[in-house]
Amino acid sequence: MEKAVLYRGKSLEELQAMSQDEYISFLPSRERRKVLRGFTDEEQRLLKKIKENQKNIKTHCRDMVIIPEMLGHKISIYNGKEFIPFELSILTFGMRLGQLAPTRKIGVKHAGSDKK
Repeated sequence: MEKAVLYRGKSLEELQAMSQDEYISFLPSRERRKVLRGFTDEEQRLLKKIKENQKNIKTHCRDMVIIPEMLGHKISIYNGKEFIPFELSILTFGMRLGQLAPTRKIGVKHAGSDKK
């Protein structure tokens, strides 16, 4: 039996059924402030594409907060070099898109101090 994935005690269906004022109370403070201030033109275009259920959505908008309308969609996020595809799940709710697509790779791993 699989355990249901919840975000602060709410399932995906419950989050998607909430009004904007209700789900904002579940967001961390920085993300709550961003959503309350409103979305930029680029973020509004991204939300419009999501509402229209477009396929292969690509975005440079790394500062966008993941809201319930976006959950379950596949989005490609630009990391400065390429678009990284990512499926938005309940585990990513309240995060920003930029947190999912790292801009830097792990560099050279040097040998340990076992050299003589």
